[in-house]
Amino acid sequence: VGCCRHSFLFLFLFPFFSSLEMASGSYDDIVHDYDHYGTSYTDDRNFSEEVGVAEQPPSSAQGEVKPRVLLMGLKKSGKSSIQKVVFHKMSPNETLFLEPTTKLVKSDISNNSFVQFHIWDFPGQLNMFDSAFDSEAIFGGCGAIVYVIDAQDSLEDSLESLRITLKNATSINRNITFEVFVHKTDGLSEENKFLAMRQVRNVTMDFVKQLNLQRVQLSFHATSIYDHSIFEAFSKVIQKLIPQLPTLENLVDSLVTSCRIEKAFLIDVVSKIYIATDNAPVDMQTYELCSDMIDIAIDISCIYGMKEDEGGIAYDVNSHAIVRLNNGMVLYLHEVNKYLALVALIHGKNFSKHGLIEYNVGCFKNAVSQIFNISSRT
Repeated sequence: VGCCRHSFLFLFLFPFFSSLEMASGSYDDIVHDYDHYGTSYTDDRNFSEEVGVAEQPPSSAQGEVKPRVLLMGLKKSGKSSIQKVVFHKMSPNETLFLEPTTKLVKSDISNNSFVQFHIWDFPGQLNMFDSAFDSEAIFGGCGAIVYVIDAQDSLEDSLESLRITLKNATSINRNITFEVFVHKTDGLSEENKFLAMRQVRNVTMDFVKQLNLQRVQLSFHATSIYDHSIFEAFSKVIQKLIPQLPTLENLVDSLVTSCRIEKAFLIDVVSKIYIATDNAPVDMQTYELCSDMIDIAIDISCIYGMKEDEGGIAYDVNSHAIVRLNNGMVLYLHEVNKYLALVALIHGKNFSKHGLIEYNVGCFKNAVSQIFNISSRT
């Protein structure tokens, strides 16, 4: 792991980790080996023109108004626990001691230039459409509503509340995206989880037809704070609020093709939300493995890569790690900027020329930097 001006070589005996090492490679060798190994980015490539960065609309996260995400649902459905686990790094077990939410809680999430938004946690016992509240102000500038349903409780009351929310919120703002979290599925069998998801989906779509809301954007997610399903679900929510998402996905796809990578994620280091990935389907175990890779690199760097008087997170421009798995795969982590990490899963046979991967990742970093610079100027 390389971080904070130090590099180390480690050997671990974890069940799935074979070794963790500092990557190395000679760029001089790479230049003469393109035809033998594969394709690469070129230094003079204009990434903003290649994928149309300049044509992207300005991000509201960069302007005066950030996107607003509303956490709604009946009381004790798990709304506050979700926010604490995802954005405040609280242990899932610690959420058992959270006090019930009795008033609106507003949080400003500003982990990086892409993940910037306000999240409002509404108490389940309040009716936000009551005349006592300014519904226009609440829902008029809303980007997404995350409606949380407790899968271990009776679904009828939650679905009726969701119907009311759909009807009233869309009458104010037709552009709201609805993300339905069928939550606390960790306590259900696979069969019951499937049945709960099907019931929620079918009943909600019936509501949509009855209310003539066919154009409303609706997505459904089975979630739990005890696994990475909640992080994957929130990743999908946040991605819809990022105007630069198509550009980022194009860049990741190009990198995956050039380096013969199996799967790659561009992950926010703080929240572990991935803001972009390639076009291959997301496998939960792969995402969990890549997310845990960040924790491993930072934890080891805290022990061996920081001085005692240094503060902050052990993640900087030198952060770089390689984990060789027992199944012949390689987990590769590289710092993209102080907020983001590229984490990729690569076949060991395709990693033999990892110097070329280093070169391409360097070009990828420059491209992401261009997007940041363009976003800041707009």
